[in-house]
Amino acid sequence: MLWFADFNASTPMIDLKKLQREFQTALGRGGSAAEKLHVFRAPGRVNLIGEHVDYSEGLVLPMAIDRACYVAAKRRTDGRLRMRSVQFAETIECGLNDPRGARAHWSAYPRGVAWALGQAGERLTGADLLISSDVPLGAGLSSSAALEVSTALALLTLNGRRMDTTRLAKLCQRAENEYVGMQCGIMDQIVVCCGERGHAILIDCRSLETASVPLDARQVQVVVANTMAKHALVSSEYNRRRGECAEAVQLLRKSKHQVRTLRDVQWEEIKEESAEWPENIQRRERHVTSEIARVSEAVDALRASDFATMGRLMAESHASLANDFQVSCDELNLMAELASELPGCFGARMTGGGFGGCTVNLVAAEHAEKFASVLAKKYEKETGVKPEIYVCEPSEGAAQVS
Repeated sequence: MLWFADFNASTPMIDLKKLQREFQTALGRGGSAAEKLHVFRAPGRVNLIGEHVDYSEGLVLPMAIDRACYVAAKRRTDGRLRMRSVQFAETIECGLNDPRGARAHWSAYPRGVAWALGQAGERLTGADLLISSDVPLGAGLSSSAALEVSTALALLTLNGRRMDTTRLAKLCQRAENEYVGMQCGIMDQIVVCCGERGHAILIDCRSLETASVPLDARQVQVVVANTMAKHALVSSEYNRRRGECAEAVQLLRKSKHQVRTLRDVQWEEIKEESAEWPENIQRRERHVTSEIARVSEAVDALRASDFATMGRLMAESHASLANDFQVSCDELNLMAELASELPGCFGARMTGGGFGGCTVNLVAAEHAEKFASVLAKKYEKETGVKPEIYVCEPSEGAAQVS
């Protein structure tokens, strides 16, 4: 990954030897010297297309990126979690069975994972965890799922347990849904677990089946542009959108009893029926049904190296997210507009939950570095805010690395 926050910054990486030294400094005392130190990695992700459809059991096309959350871990035997965040410079200690802590705190994610594993019957003995991540926080690149999955791998491995990736992803989703209170779908956790170098991952969020979709770096690069905007609405509005999609399903069931989610219908067949609904519900339904259809087209386009069609679909996706799902913002709209005007850009769209965060851009490989630099300068000129621009590579999924 090339990083253009300052136009000439080196590739951000977590130094494993430094992480091990930091563990010894921060958490080395009080634990068991006999226990081995293990290190686990789980990547962030960017979604190429298929936004806000995973909780309607739709199709999505994300890829794991070459930024990740690392967890250095040692086993404890006293039923306690001692967690240190390098980024927040904070240590939290609690018992595995202690009452739930603050949901808005970073520690809610690892604590939620431990809780979900316990709910699934996994007997944990406790752990010391040092957490370090170079996935930008609040940017829509799934720093939360990266933390959840790396923590889950750590806790399972320390207790001599293994778990298939689908079940692991579901448990991490449960932690975020029920412990943290964010009603996310399953996309983030699946791609964090199942990422593949050089490929995007098509996920059927109903069956949880996955398929690799090649991204030829010799032809195109994925450029992520962080607007640096972090609006406070994302959690509450995300949960509201999920509720509105559920309301649309209830309205559809009055005439179509077999409908389980919006995945089961297409826009053209329900367009007339939904005209009598509340406008916000009709808009949400139109986005979800049309977005799922765009994903199928996008997969065909990428497999045929038809990047012009992929770019058109990305633009349509952004317009739908802005106008029908209403989760974009001025900063995202500006970044997408500026990108679409630059040489080599096939398509640009917001990615993630919305209300700030990042856009994702598909760019001809020979233009990618200049595109990133020029886009950053243009956005800063318009807003006075220096963005971070990442030229990403599709990465492998979560694993133990040391």
